[in-house]
Amino acid sequence: MTKIKICGLYRSGDIRYVNQVKPDWCGFIINFPKSHRSLAPEKVRSLRRELDDAVVPVGVFVNQPVDTVVALLNDGTVSIAQLHGQEDAAYIAALRAAAPGHPVWKAYKVRSPEDLAAANHSTADLIILDNGYGTGETFDWSLAESITRPWLLAGGLTPQNIPEAVTLLHPYGLDISSRVETEKKKDFDKIQAAVAAARKD
Repeated sequence: MTKIKICGLYRSGDIRYVNQVKPDWCGFIINFPKSHRSLAPEKVRSLRRELDDAVVPVGVFVNQPVDTVVALLNDGTVSIAQLHGQEDAAYIAALRAAAPGHPVWKAYKVRSPEDLAAANHSTADLIILDNGYGTGETFDWSLAESITRPWLLAGGLTPQNIPEAVTLLHPYGLDISSRVETEKKKDFDKIQAAVAAARKD
C-alpha cells in the first residue's frame, strides 16, 4: 500500500482532519516565512500535543541551523527531518550524530536527469522528488524512471491523479499539500479523498 503524507498543517483544524483520516505522516513547515503555512517551533510543539499518535509528525526545514532541527527531533516534537534547502551530506551526518534514530529525508527539485542522479546518490534515508516546493504542479514523471531507491512523489498531486501516479511510478509514498487545500486552508474532504486514493488497491 502506498503511504501518504499531508504536509503544511498550521491550524488546530488541520490536526483534527488528519486525526480523523490518519495519513501515515503529517508535515509542519518550520521557520520558512515565504510560506503561509510556516510555523515557529513553539507553535509546532503546541499542535503536536493535539496529534494522534498514529500519525507520524515530520518537520520540514529549509537551510535551518542543525541545532534547531535537532532540538525538535530530540524533544519528540517531530520524528523525521525533511530537508528542502542546500543541506549537504555533512549536514545530514551532523543531524544523525546529534539526533540518532531519527530518519532524514531530502527533497530534490526535478528538472533534468542530472537532478535524479543527485537524488539517487543522496545520503538521506528517503528522497522526495518534487516539481518545485509549493507550486502545486507536477514535474515530468518520465524522469523518475531512473530512480533506483525508495522515494516520495510530491508536486501537483490530487485525488484524481494519485491513482495514475501510483500505477505508473510505484513510489514508496506521496507528499501532498496545496492540492488538499481550498483558499489556502486544508480541506477535510480533499484530504479524505487523497488518502483513500493512495490506499486503494
